[in-house]
Amino acid sequence: MSSPLATISLQQRRSILASPQEQIDLVNSVNLSHLPEAGDFDGTLKSHNWQQLTPAKLEIFQINLGKLCNMTCRHCHVDAGPDRKEMMDRETIDACLQALDQTEAHTVDITGGAPELNPHFRYLVEQCVVRGKHVIDRCNLTVLLLPTMSDLPEWLGERGVEIVCSLPHYRQLNTDNQRGDGTFEQSIQALTRLNAVGYGQGNPQKQLTLVSNPAGASLSCNQAALLEKMWREALLAEHNITFDRLIAINNMPISRHLEWLQEAGELEAYLELLVNSFNPATVAGLMCRNTLSVSWDGRLFDCDFNQMLDLEIQQDAQRPHIRDFDPQLLAQRSIVTGRHCFGCTAGKGSSCGGAIAD
Repeated sequence: MSSPLATISLQQRRSILASPQEQIDLVNSVNLSHLPEAGDFDGTLKSHNWQQLTPAKLEIFQINLGKLCNMTCRHCHVDAGPDRKEMMDRETIDACLQALDQTEAHTVDITGGAPELNPHFRYLVEQCVVRGKHVIDRCNLTVLLLPTMSDLPEWLGERGVEIVCSLPHYRQLNTDNQRGDGTFEQSIQALTRLNAVGYGQGNPQKQLTLVSNPAGASLSCNQAALLEKMWREALLAEHNITFDRLIAINNMPISRHLEWLQEAGELEAYLELLVNSFNPATVAGLMCRNTLSVSWDGRLFDCDFNQMLDLEIQQDAQRPHIRDFDPQLLAQRSIVTGRHCFGCTAGKGSSCGGAIAD
């Protein structure tokens, strides 16, 4: 059974870890002096000949439409939930589109919360499709079962939107333990609807991507091909579900997963695992180098994880907003890093697109 606390956000519970700075302080308070570079991410980069982490070409424009969600998952690094009312308004969405027009980014990655709950979600999708962008909808699946979303699978398919959706495991117990009782059954219903309108059938215009997050204090499976084979065979045999690809993402020591690590007495061990699993081959492909992350209120971040820790982009000692977007200046910045960044460089790496290194 999932914990009752898994149904309430940190903010609603007035938890001290609702504060991004408290999260950073907790992670930094763990004594890692016995590890390489004492668990200092920048020092580790320098020891592998990365004197400074700087942006590469901007390819992905990631827009967080808000923290409102119909679910409150135990591992959520956003601390999203039904009680979170932060929502991107139309003016900020238009500013995002104006900024997008100044770049050569080929992909718009729309996330949340449950981004579909933003009343301007379809407007944003339409505008990005008109611009010829590949659009990704990061979907929790269960939102598709809401009465107001009944036409959404077909609507998204008609516009060639890739749906990237969370399914921690192909077994009910594992999924429900992480995302709440009944989630697996609802997810299967949503996947069936997506299959019915052509998603997950090999059509590049209706790509269905599943996302797996490991349970507990472990890394995402390094045997991606084997993992995908297991998922594919089990979902087809037991539920007649098909999908196009599976990606595995490490859980970051942020927000509700950080709370779980602390409560379970696993925080130090998990941080040690991340630091000891540092893979220099992942650095060049880190998402912070080719992605710009825009928060619901228009602030700019190097990545989604930095956004949740309130680590804004630093540009000439200023904190730029999307309405002041300047691609030339942003290209000259240094990326803001911290101890949590080891989560993206551990093992085969982890980004919003899954593993980084082969």
